[in-house]
Amino acid sequence: MLDRRKLMGAGGLAGAALVVSPMWRGSAAEHDHHAPARPAGPRQASTGQSSPGFTPFAARMPEALDLAPTTRTTDTDIYRIPVQPKTIEILPGLSTPVLTFGGTFPGPTIRARTGRKVKVILQNQLTESTNVHLHGGHVAPEHDGYPMDLIAPGASRTYEYPNAQQGATLWYHDHSHGTEAEHVYRGLHGLYVIDDPGEKYLNLPCGRFDVPITLRDAQFDAAGGFVWGAPPADRDVTLANGKPVPYFPVARRKYRFRFANAATERMFKLSLGGTPIIQIGSDGGLLPAPVTRTSFGLGSAERVDVVIDFAQHPIGTQLVLQDERGPVLRFDVVRDAVDTSSVPSTLRALPALPPATVTRDVTMSFDLTGEIPLGLMDGRPYDHDRIDMRVKRGASEIWRIHNADTEIPVEHTFHLHLTQFRVLDRNGQPPTADDAGRKDTVYVAPGETVRVQAHFDTNYLGKYMYHCHFMEHSSMGMMAQLEIVP
Repeated sequence: MLDRRKLMGAGGLAGAALVVSPMWRGSAAEHDHHAPARPAGPRQASTGQSSPGFTPFAARMPEALDLAPTTRTTDTDIYRIPVQPKTIEILPGLSTPVLTFGGTFPGPTIRARTGRKVKVILQNQLTESTNVHLHGGHVAPEHDGYPMDLIAPGASRTYEYPNAQQGATLWYHDHSHGTEAEHVYRGLHGLYVIDDPGEKYLNLPCGRFDVPITLRDAQFDAAGGFVWGAPPADRDVTLANGKPVPYFPVARRKYRFRFANAATERMFKLSLGGTPIIQIGSDGGLLPAPVTRTSFGLGSAERVDVVIDFAQHPIGTQLVLQDERGPVLRFDVVRDAVDTSSVPSTLRALPALPPATVTRDVTMSFDLTGEIPLGLMDGRPYDHDRIDMRVKRGASEIWRIHNADTEIPVEHTFHLHLTQFRVLDRNGQPPTADDAGRKDTVYVAPGETVRVQAHFDTNYLGKYMYHCHFMEHSSMGMMAQLEIVP
């Protein structure tokens, strides 16, 4: 039976649902990101402390830095990225120690191209091990950022990404087992955009009018340091491209915004106060056709690709992107502009999947019978020596993903490595608008069963992960592995 006190000790309230915070890292790392990992007991339900105050919309949202390759060959772009600590200003006048890919927070955006390879040489300049996972990437297992494939302090590792997939907004982040939640929270995440030459004929907004936006949250202490170990519900500052509730100046024309939720444990429900938002893509790339919406959901690790047309708003208009928990970002209409872009009625075909030959059940839940909560997949915590399922290469399978945490309701998002899937239904009802297109991450509410279909059409054999993408949950063991076999 679930123990409410243990779950309250592990986490806090997020909306109406309880969420769980990490158990594997101790508070020694609270103000020192060089501190080693060590086990910790259950946390208090809430610190009752707020982050230092700041003025919303005072900072301009920076545009994500596109990283230039170190070297280019005939078919490959090569990047050298140090993983290093740095101290930056996030809240005005305060210094925040962060962990970075390449010295920036968030990490720089890598702009890849369909059919052109990328090599990333990651140099670990931290005092603890790390690695990187290309979330949504179709890559060989040895380049997938397997949780136990770690880069020791002072060492380097080369990751190869073939980009043999359609254009999409992906992201990269630390995936070191037991430490990924804290590492990502402290800054080890960035965007990876695959531009597809086959989409140029669509004439969507591009160049400076194609703007990636990373959303996440944080809690700060009085000195400006990240608070780690308190319930995620205490994270009271929303960051857009690393700045707290900023503004972004726009022209009176169409913009393409690529939203990615890099929060370790947070749901966003975003709207512009009724202003139309045209969704054109999801995790795995473009939808078959645009969908006009007034709001959209974004669970941890999900991405949503939208077009917003500011031409209908006069100069001086301020449009606030709002979440259920408060403002996120303000768009300030500041000038006129010529706009030759468009949003065509047809975007990219979504071919039918082969008939499924296998149906599986996957259940996410917590075990609270011990002193430290355990995250479970199908009743067992993660064991890197155990293969939880074997999938034949080329198979088309239906997975029924179930959230069993109902007595004390806990939300989850489910992520599958290697390939995207399609959401077939929720509790036997049609998918929601948030489920559209190719997905690699999907929100699963307490008690829900979400049925998805995946086609494992790949050249690769080997081990891949599937897990809850509330990173505190996967750090506690809510993770399993499949093996692709001939």
